[in-house]
Amino acid sequence: MKKGMNVWSLPETLSLEQQFSITKKAGFDSIELNVTEESLSASTVITSDLGLSEKKDLILNTSQEQLDRIKSLAKSYNLTIESLSTALHWQYPLTSKNTEIQSKGILIAKKMIDYCAFFGGKTVLIVPGIVTADQGYDQCYALAKKNIRLLGEYAATKKIEIGIENVWNKFLLSPLEFRNFIDEIDNEYVGAYFDIGNVLQYGYPEQWIDILGTRIKKVHVKDFKTSIGSIQGFTSLLQGDVNWKKCVRNLKKIGYDGPLTCELEPYKINGEQLAVDTAAALDYIIDL
Repeated sequence: MKKGMNVWSLPETLSLEQQFSITKKAGFDSIELNVTEESLSASTVITSDLGLSEKKDLILNTSQEQLDRIKSLAKSYNLTIESLSTALHWQYPLTSKNTEIQSKGILIAKKMIDYCAFFGGKTVLIVPGIVTADQGYDQCYALAKKNIRLLGEYAATKKIEIGIENVWNKFLLSPLEFRNFIDEIDNEYVGAYFDIGNVLQYGYPEQWIDILGTRIKKVHVKDFKTSIGSIQGFTSLLQGDVNWKKCVRNLKKIGYDGPLTCELEPYKINGEQLAVDTAAALDYIIDL
């Protein structure tokens, strides 16, 4: 397995090249960029709650010149861009009752797929839907399946995987349901972007890994303190309650050899140190 850095984990003051430089210097193999809008208001709800640092280096209307620059930086720093993420699907959910919002969510996903293909990547992270007081679970399930199936067909033409993330969206709350949802879509380019830390609130990530198996396309890592039990429970690697030994054992069992990509709140002081500390923690975890 490899070490991945999501740039949400780096200080917002860093330039694009500094993000690549620090990631490489710390010993990471890949870097994950996040697609947002020119106005950050649309995507800061979830990222601000988690303390993540949103950046505007890759937006929905990024110029070809900027795309070329990102690709060049990846090559010069010998970092792969294996995946792209976004917080925009919280603002524009694929399961919205508003068809305009739903269509915007589909457009965002297609733009991510296009960017990922251009960078030579493999996977885009997609939040499949959000259950709310006004959006029933069954309605969410039907709409999510319909639109992920549609996006899967588009992704297949680009040979890019859609990684559905298990996230605190009150949806796909068990590994059995998550597995069945993916199997019902029945597309080799649709699988799971499994977030280990997100599961601790209501399950055991090692069990999810075993049940999802090779459906797992990519993995996000952060730790979680169950004694806190709220969004404030997320913490740096090795500081929470994840059983990393069992998780790594099961990832090896299913043959996962992709990156373990950190998604952590940046340090408030000496922010660059997070990359160093996280790379060291990942070295320990991968060797378990």
